[in-house]
Amino acid sequence: MPTPQITQPPLASGFAGRWADEDEEMEPAPVKPRASVGVAIAPPPSLQEPVEVAPLFPAKPPAAPSNFGSSVAAKIMARYGFKEGQGLGKQEQGMASALQVEKTSKRGGRIIHEKEILASATSPVVENPANSQQSITEIIKNPSKVVLLKNMVGPGEVDDDLEPEVKDECNQKYGEVTSVIIHETQAENHEEAVRIFVEFRRIESAIKAVVDLNGRFFGGRQVKANFYDTEKFDNLQLMD
Repeated sequence: MPTPQITQPPLASGFAGRWADEDEEMEPAPVKPRASVGVAIAPPPSLQEPVEVAPLFPAKPPAAPSNFGSSVAAKIMARYGFKEGQGLGKQEQGMASALQVEKTSKRGGRIIHEKEILASATSPVVENPANSQQSITEIIKNPSKVVLLKNMVGPGEVDDDLEPEVKDECNQKYGEVTSVIIHETQAENHEEAVRIFVEFRRIESAIKAVVDLNGRFFGGRQVKANFYDTEKFDNLQLMD
């Protein structure tokens, strides 16, 4: 029997053959070793460089001396040869400090001269008259039915209508009034020149009148109200 022959299939032609040749010539790409995976450890604080952190609120620049006025005014005065502590002019008789502005409203202001600043700094402190007056708690410790009103009117202002007006007003607001006496003197102190005495039927009405009238303003005057001794009032001793 004839020996069978093994035939190889013909190589593909065209694109198929080209890709076949290239596949035979291509070599596998080398595989890169995979880097070992680990946990990153930060260096100790002693080896780290300090990081400067900017402050949240930067420091303010040093302010100019307050007695030299505002910086703008100081610069203008410096153009005319002004030196701090010396006055303007040939004989140094002018201003010795820059002008300052006092804010009087949202969009307005007032220029303050150095004379006003010196005057306010050297002027004596005047005690508030309201603080020197007797407090209402001290007044009502010794109440009576007679109320003495001072500084309600000034000297020469007493007329025929004043007595009925005071009586009607006190009757309506505080309680029944028994009598009203107006005593005008020649005292130099205008607050003591006219004394108005109001006698109430009940002591509670007198207390209401003193609490309400003391310190109130009447015709531009601040009224002083106090209790008066009933016995002295009955004896017409009206200057104590």
